[in-house]
Amino acid sequence: MLFVGNMDLSIVIVSWNTREILAQCLSSIYRYPPAGTFDVWVVDNASTDDSVPMIKTDFPDVRLIENRENIGFAPANNQAIRASGGDYVLLLNPDTEVSAGTFDTLRDFLQVHPDVGAVGPKTLNPDGSLQTSCYPFPTLSRELWRLLHLDKIAPYGSYRMAEWAARPREVDALLGACILFPRKVLDEIGLFDENYFMYTEEIDLCYRARQSGKKLFWVPETSIVHYGGQSTRQAAAEMFLQLYKSKLQFFRKHYGVTAGWLYKLILFFTAVPRLLLIFGGSAHRAVVANYWRLITALPTL
Repeated sequence: MLFVGNMDLSIVIVSWNTREILAQCLSSIYRYPPAGTFDVWVVDNASTDDSVPMIKTDFPDVRLIENRENIGFAPANNQAIRASGGDYVLLLNPDTEVSAGTFDTLRDFLQVHPDVGAVGPKTLNPDGSLQTSCYPFPTLSRELWRLLHLDKIAPYGSYRMAEWAARPREVDALLGACILFPRKVLDEIGLFDENYFMYTEEIDLCYRARQSGKKLFWVPETSIVHYGGQSTRQAAAEMFLQLYKSKLQFFRKHYGVTAGWLYKLILFFTAVPRLLLIFGGSAHRAVVANYWRLITALPTL
């Protein structure tokens, strides 16, 4: 097996108040470690649940970065990526558990396919069912299709993953819960765009990798379990706004200002029917007006 450099693999985890599930994640890493040398980095975004003492006591080998405030997912990942020295960088969510061979299977695929810029594993829900872990790049038409829930009729804004054979498949973008990059690719395309606080930052990174000519692959020969939403559900309303703010950033950055404003209109007109059904009556005008103010307040950047 080919290894180069002082460290073969750096595993980067960003955490915010995920003490229990983070402990499970770290335990799985040391239970099924990669071959060769590796280091594990946890960036704690000012947790208040004793995550930091837990790491120091139970996982003393982890290289810990303690932030005094929640600086966001993208900047925190960049902190550890810059500080780490692995020839390969695995971005891993704290609400995951890896399986035997996860690290080596993904890294081996990249070593055999030098034209591939990033890979991700098959991702499972806690009950063992398949979880969506890759996506076509968002476009205005795909977002409209998805927001109208038309994927239930015919997928256009998503892939038919349930129908895929168990073999590697080229995709547009990979789920940020577990992505492996060669460091040389990150050196070429740059790290996470720190204008994203939460959400869509991995789509942006995958988009830049594809724009540079690199392929991205979903590799189902190995899998992880992803519990999902362990941090974001703690501030659900704020995270809802962050989701659409980040998507607006993506459209503005890659498709232009007009696309950003068109996306705002799509958000508004797909939400209004649902708001009317929920609230109805004399209150519907105020509800729609408030939602319109919310949408227009989201920056196109």
